[in-house]
Amino acid sequence: MQDCPSAHTSRCETSTDTRQLGKKFAAGLSAGDVVILDGPLGAGKTTFTQGIAEGLQVRGKVTSPTFVIARQHRSTVGGPELIHVDAYRLIGDGDSGGTDPVGALDSLDLDTDLMDAVVVAEWGGGLVEQITDSYWLVTFDRTTAVVADPDSHARIISWQRKHTG
Repeated sequence: MQDCPSAHTSRCETSTDTRQLGKKFAAGLSAGDVVILDGPLGAGKTTFTQGIAEGLQVRGKVTSPTFVIARQHRSTVGGPELIHVDAYRLIGDGDSGGTDPVGALDSLDLDTDLMDAVVVAEWGGGLVEQITDSYWLVTFDRTTAVVADPDSHARIISWQRKHTG
């Protein structure tokens, strides 16, 4: 990712703000990038992914992958595809317990090589980063703004580049 800093924090007041931040984030993603989204239910992970999809200009409606485990979205402009994964369901209970994440992704029988796509994994912490040497960790905080103002619906979204090994 070249256009975004290696660490960044934004406050998003609305879902539109979250989607726009995802689109901005996508501007620097390229094939082979892995993005792990970490945060509680309802924090904006899928909304952020909708922005990534818009930025990557891929086909198909982006919805939570919870019930299908993974969705593949093809590019409309010859760019990388988007693979949106629910890593918790992919691996099982979220405890890798010896499960091979690469094997689990391969078992999905995707029509593309992971190195030709951007992989966005909800609930992927501790699992999906095993498939790559570096990844983006995007965290969603939906409590800090509410503690300061109980009427707030804001999310604090932060990302940083991480390296394994």
